Formats: sequence, C-alpha cells, structure tokens
Amino acid sequence: MFDTIPGLLDQIRSRFAHVDSDPFQGERVFFENAGGALTLKSVVQTSADYAAIPDNQGRENVASHALVAAIARSRADMQSFFNPEGGQFFVGESGTELLFRLIRTACLGTPEGGRVLGSTLEHPASRSACARYAPVGGKAHVLVEHDVARGSVDLAAYRPEITPDTRVATILHTSPVTGMGVDVAEIAAGIRAVAPECFIIVDGIQHAAHGRLDLAAYGVDGYVISPYKAFSRHGYGVAWVSDRLAGLPRDALLDAPGTSWEMGTRDTGAYATFSDVVAYLDWLGSHFTESDAPRERIVAAGEAIHAHEKQLTDAMLHGTGNLPGLAQIPGVTIVGGVENPLREGLVSFAVDGLKAPEIVEALNQAGVRTHTRKADHYSANILAPMGLEACVRVSVCHYNSLEEVEHLLEAMRDITRRG
Repeated sequence: MFDTIPGLLDQIRSRFAHVDSDPFQGERVFFENAGGALTLKSVVQTSADYAAIPDNQGRENVASHALVAAIARSRADMQSFFNPEGGQFFVGESGTELLFRLIRTACLGTPEGGRVLGSTLEHPASRSACARYAPVGGKAHVLVEHDVARGSVDLAAYRPEITPDTRVATILHTSPVTGMGVDVAEIAAGIRAVAPECFIIVDGIQHAAHGRLDLAAYGVDGYVISPYKAFSRHGYGVAWVSDRLAGLPRDALLDAPGTSWEMGTRDTGAYATFSDVVAYLDWLGSHFTESDAPRERIVAAGEAIHAHEKQLTDAMLHGTGNLPGLAQIPGVTIVGGVENPLREGLVSFAVDGLKAPEIVEALNQAGVRTHTRKADHYSANILAPMGLEACVRVSVCHYNSLEEVEHLLEAMRDITRRG
C-alpha cells in the first residue's frame, strides 16, 4: 500500500523513535510491536514538556487553564479516533486496570443473579476481572470456547450461552497471541437480541494500533486500550464508557460533582500524547483521501495501515523472491492457520524440534526482535489446546518494511537449516 506513494514509508519511519536501532542492542528489526509499539518522536517531546509543568488542573491561573484546554482537546481527538455515540473518555493507570474498573462496576452495579459471559480467547485482563467480580456480584462466570484452529471466536460460539439474564459480557477485539480479530459488532448485536440490557465491555488493547476503530458501529458500553501499544507511551490507559455504564454506582469521592470516572489528578501529558497519536494518523490519512475531515482521514489511515500490514504478513507466511515463507518451512505450525482473513499484523508459529525461546534468541543474535509466548497464565488458553508449550510471536506495525520481513526470513532459513 505505502509503496504506491514514493518516499512515504521513509517519512513514516522518520516520525518514530528507535525505528531501526536502540541504545542497548544497536541495529535491529523491531517485530515485537504487540508487546509495545514504537513511540512517536512527538510523544517523547510532549511527555518531556508536560512533565516539567508544576501546575495542576482546576486552578485559577493561566497555566492551569492551559492544562484543562489540553485535556479537552485530547478528548475531542479521542472522539475522532474512536467515533463513539455519547459516553465519556478518561485515562487510568493502564489498560488492564481500566478493564478491571469497568468490569467491576458492571458486575456490582447490576442486579444479583444471572451471568457474566466471556470467551476462552480473552486476555487474562478481562478474564481475571470477571472471575474476581462475577461471584462478588452474585453472578455465574461463563466462558464460551473459542475456535482453536482459527484462533478467534464468533457469534455462533457465544449464542448458545446468551440468556436473557446475561448481565455483563466481555469481548476481545484482537488476540495478542493468535493475532486474529473478532467481529465485535456481530457478537454485540447477538447479545443485545437476547439480553438488551447487558453491559458489553471490549478489550481493544491489541486492536488499536491496526486502525479501523468505530465504536458507533459496535453497540457496546465500554472500550479500553493501552496507548503504549498504539504509538504513545507507557503509564496510562484510555477508556470509553457509555452513558448507561457511566450511570452505574462506581468508585468516586464523596459528594464529588458530575460523573467523572477519574480518581485523583491525572497526568495532562498522557492526554496530550494521545493528541499526538491522532495528529499523526490524521497526517497519514491525508495521503489516502482528499477530505479535510479528521475522522475521514483517520479512517483512511486505518484502511492503509491494514492493507500494508497484510502485505507484510502475507510475505512472512508465503515468502518473497527466493526466500521461503514461514508456512513453507518443514515442521512449522502457524497459530490460527495460514490462510486466515482475520489476521491483524501478527504471525505466531512453532517449529518441530526447536524450542521457541531458542528461536527467539537466535533471531536476536541475527538482529531481529521477536517474543516467546509460553503456555503460562497469559497464553495457555491459546497454546495448550494446540498442544504447544510455547510459540514465537512476530508482530508488525505499519512502519515495518518488506526488507525487514526479508531479514526475518533469511534468519529463519539459517536457523532451521542449523536446527
């Protein structure tokens, strides 16, 4: 996709810190984006600028007013990025912490009895929160089985367990282990058809970096992301809650005005760095649409990101030039299958006779950063049903290049020959 515009990928890469090297390893290819994407240089600068400001929000001085304006601007940018109908945005400690807060509020703020419904595909952030708070709220926690072969879950899996007394439901938008997306809108509509008052909360942490977010189309009540996985920085998460969810009893200061979900003074720099992310996507999208509307540019950026990343994962799987793809190497198992239209910028694999940590270390030695996912509390729900103790996760983002994929394939060719 990006190769249709000469020089665009170079411009994209120039906007990110440590795109091809870091202070510790030196030159390297970064294929560990699912663990945390590269950071925009503008985010680094904005973080430093706001960290130096001593003032707080809500004071009667010029600096405080400027901080409040930056937060308001960021929330408007979040509207453009997520495209919700109503509701409110707020930031918290992390995506995991925010999922716990939203799920806790829904479990405890709805009538006792009934069920909390999720799937075995989900990250422990949402599964753990449901397991913790469903029984506290007097509800059963029910998990539907995901499709092991496809590495995803669909409405057909949810439907048998959707009952009129389903109070809370959770959906994972994209798996950080399989890399496969989920049709959130279809599942949410199926839940609403049977349990219209159900509170539906989505883990969008892995999905956010790959574009094409549209909360208005999903029909859900909560959506959470971790901005460090979407070109910002560590130290905060972003949540959106519907007006329905915002109206439930929740943790708050006594006699505090309004319906704010924030606890204490938040970091204005966190909000401001999210504006940097949205500004970047607006710039990127301007190359693929003539519209001046921020939302239309962000949508165009998302479509271009998805198309470029598909080119990269297709090359990774099927090879390029005379380099065999991962799927063509004898003894390789591709998590989620080779031909899977649900894939979003990620390929996880295992090789017969080679341990995943050894492959990751060999790739490190070859200058390619990847990650081992073990069948532990994070990933056993995905790997154990496949009979895998571990896998190698290769995760790309839109700033990665075909040349970097070729570097990976060359390294894997040499590793498997030695193995």
